[in-house]
Amino acid sequence: MPDLIATRRATLTGPDIATRVRALDFNALGLILPNPDPLLKELGQDVAVYRNLARDPHVGACIRRRKAAVKALEWGLDRGKARSRVARAVEDMLADLDMERLIGQALEAVLYGYQPMEITWRGGARAVAPTAVEAKPPEWFQFDPANNLRMRTWSSPTEGELLPERKFLLPRQDPTYANPYGFADLSLCYWPVIFKKGGMRFWLSFAEKFGGAWAIGKQPRTATQEERDALLMGLEEMLANGIGTIPDDGAVEIIEMAGKSASADLYERLVMHCRGEISIVLTGTNQTVEASANRASAQAGMDVARDLRAADAEIVAAAVNQLIRWMVEINWPGADAPVWSLWDQEEQDELQAQRDERNAKSGARFTVSYWQRAYGYQPGDIEERTAPPAGLADSATTPAAVAFAETALGAATQSNDDPATGLTDRLTGDATARRAWGSLIDQVRAVVERADSLAELQRALTEAYGGMDPDDLVRVMAAAVALAELRGMADVADEAQAERA
Repeated sequence: MPDLIATRRATLTGPDIATRVRALDFNALGLILPNPDPLLKELGQDVAVYRNLARDPHVGACIRRRKAAVKALEWGLDRGKARSRVARAVEDMLADLDMERLIGQALEAVLYGYQPMEITWRGGARAVAPTAVEAKPPEWFQFDPANNLRMRTWSSPTEGELLPERKFLLPRQDPTYANPYGFADLSLCYWPVIFKKGGMRFWLSFAEKFGGAWAIGKQPRTATQEERDALLMGLEEMLANGIGTIPDDGAVEIIEMAGKSASADLYERLVMHCRGEISIVLTGTNQTVEASANRASAQAGMDVARDLRAADAEIVAAAVNQLIRWMVEINWPGADAPVWSLWDQEEQDELQAQRDERNAKSGARFTVSYWQRAYGYQPGDIEERTAPPAGLADSATTPAAVAFAETALGAATQSNDDPATGLTDRLTGDATARRAWGSLIDQVRAVVERADSLAELQRALTEAYGGMDPDDLVRVMAAAVALAELRGMADVADEAQAERA
């Protein structure tokens, strides 16, 4: 049995079985792994062909829009379990880097599938830290059958040189074992861009041909070829300049083209369709080029655009966190590293506000320190004293509340009527205070009547009046307990009188 367990462990902990070297994969027979992008295979080129697509006005605008959406996010470090010394060193390192440029270069990975970025390390007084991160052309690099990144050089143009560790960041979009190059979004834009350019060319030719009037010259049959050529040149100048001369026996007729608008619409529809396809690939929506867009479709497009932004932000965050982990491993082996992330502050505030609103409706009471920590309020922005519930603001701050608990028992025992009547009559003679306390007593009495025990009464009072000032809350609870005791005494007296009768 021990031998069987050891054999199973050796099988489970051994090397991978399904590898490219062992599989019947002809790509593994070479020294490099070619990019499996079907478009690049068909064209026989590398990812450099995608760079020309970015020169298209619509493609370039969509790329800038997609990058700007990520750059607009907030970013920062979460220290977590990292030591303060490590966190400070990482913060200083990030402050020295041009993060806007780093984010923009890392986002090239979504366009080409992968984007190698070389790190320049420098030894400092406190720690070895990167001083620059520069994106390099992806067509310079390739992967070997073991999915290791290599660079083609003059000394190794075919196999490529294996790169040193911790020297290159490699942000990628959806890499797999079969395709370590990642997925390039520009590969989906290639044919729409080509067709759009072709449609534009034919559209311009069509507009030039049928957009203006036709000038037809007439000459006698006996006219020579030289005379015909001269008339033709004169007609060209006439269309260009609006003036011309013809022989006395010649004639010129101007014909306006009609009925060609439907043909022109075909080219326009082709161009707009291609623009819509490009917009969907790069921004997730074609609302900016779709004339039939409505509010529902626009909202759906915004949701997709936010999902794309979140996915792009994860690619950037993964690259930056890899850089941070390498720095910590070099300087403080085994130490925990802080985590860098991007987030939409406005969206988080909205979600938190909705959650806090639901919790408040459920009875939760938040402190001033919570508002300052969660929403960034400064000391003095929020009044320290929380307002009492509606209908109790006046009664909770009445001077008569101070004496309420002290006089409650004596006021009620002197009357055989409802205990609350005696309590109200013992209050100050001010009419406003009497009305306020009368309303408060009615509400507190209702709470007392619903409670079956003292513990339940305390919980009910806390939920109903927990937002009041602590001193006023104590007075209200004392009054409620007094009312409960008086109600019990009145019930006992009623029962005794009924038995005597």
